Amino acid sequence: MSKKQLRLGAFMRPVSIHTAAWRYPGGTPDANFNFKALVQYAQTLERGKFDAFFMADHLAVLNMPMEALKRSATVTSFDPLTLLPALAQHTEHLGLIATASTTFEPAYTIARRFASLDHLSNGRAGWNIVTTSNPDAAQNFGMDDQMAHDERYARAREYYDVVTGLWDSWADDAFVRDVDSGVYFDPAKLHVLNHNGKYLKVKGPLNIARPVQGWPVIVQAGASDAGRQLAAETAEMVFAAGGPIAGAREFYKDVKERAARAGRNPDHIKILPGAFVVIGESLDEAKEKRARLDSLVSYDSGIAALSIAAGVDARKFDPDGPLPELPETNQSKSGRERVMALARREGLTVRQIAGRLGGYGGLGMLGTPAMIADQMQEWLETGASDGFNVMFPYLPGGLDDFVDKVVPELQRRGLFRTEYEGRTLRENLGLPRPDNRFFSATAKAAE
Repeated sequence: MSKKQLRLGAFMRPVSIHTAAWRYPGGTPDANFNFKALVQYAQTLERGKFDAFFMADHLAVLNMPMEALKRSATVTSFDPLTLLPALAQHTEHLGLIATASTTFEPAYTIARRFASLDHLSNGRAGWNIVTTSNPDAAQNFGMDDQMAHDERYARAREYYDVVTGLWDSWADDAFVRDVDSGVYFDPAKLHVLNHNGKYLKVKGPLNIARPVQGWPVIVQAGASDAGRQLAAETAEMVFAAGGPIAGAREFYKDVKERAARAGRNPDHIKILPGAFVVIGESLDEAKEKRARLDSLVSYDSGIAALSIAAGVDARKFDPDGPLPELPETNQSKSGRERVMALARREGLTVRQIAGRLGGYGGLGMLGTPAMIADQMQEWLETGASDGFNVMFPYLPGGLDDFVDKVVPELQRRGLFRTEYEGRTLRENLGLPRPDNRFFSATAKAAE
């Protein structure tokens, strides 16, 4: 039995990331707004012992031409911090990770909502920290243009300090609730943050008890230098970009080393690349499923996806020519770099790249359950990942195939749990519960 165990999240948007998933035969076209279906998916993930349901989010309708937008199932979806508390009532062990922006959301509100989710789920909440690269989102929050890339990350670092500080407003035993004396809480176990920084001014304290996990699990994505540094300093789970395994090993090593330099235990950061998994009775059958799915993507959708990843309008490029050099923009630097690397590595035309991105252009795993398990085992045991955020090609079929066929194979190899280790997301990920910075034993000794 392998000593190292895979961690598996399910990256939901809130269903599949593939543009054409809603059109696939046997799929669920209305799944983004079908609560009954979403409950079913969450319960299937829990049956498969997944660590977490990881929900992406957008703060604006995607900035793409209408010809592409009208084909997108992600044009609308539930708010994650509305949906996940509801899913918490239908599950017992599955982690619930929501995306929330540090650029547009008030820090106090985010701290309060995630603390609430952690209490409502009995310790299963996670916060995916994003800085938001969609320029249209800025216009939905009273800004004419988005904040510069590196400044967004600098703000995010301060934001993290504020939110985690607010979570530590109360000692774990602050609420005595002494009926006889009439004392509800001990004032000595309340801390007022009084934060006054470059980007944020927040008094506190938070008006909700400290979360069950101490802090909800912190999740971070981003492959730029600023993104890697923020992840190394703050993240406990990293949603890494999929790609060639050699590049994944470099990313894994770099982030873990940065964490060690920041005084953190590298084992307390779980790096999970996104993996788009298509399962068949044979490799040919899996390829046929992927080809059928990709054939349902229009060129309008593909070129729009390329424009978003590149940060420029790709419609002006020669469809049958090579990808030109892409300028830097305030949008995702890692997205731009992945597109250029893909184009160089495979010599793809603009049309071919658009077709790839219009479906899903990241790490794909195709084959039989044993072949999928082989690939996951190689990534785990060669220092490329601690597991994966699995993306399903369509639902419910793609999800059912993974849980019913791949999970048993991983369990047979001793690579994945057969039962949950605990009740909280931290326990299942093997992460420690953080001390309260204001009321821990160390803090008391220093006073």
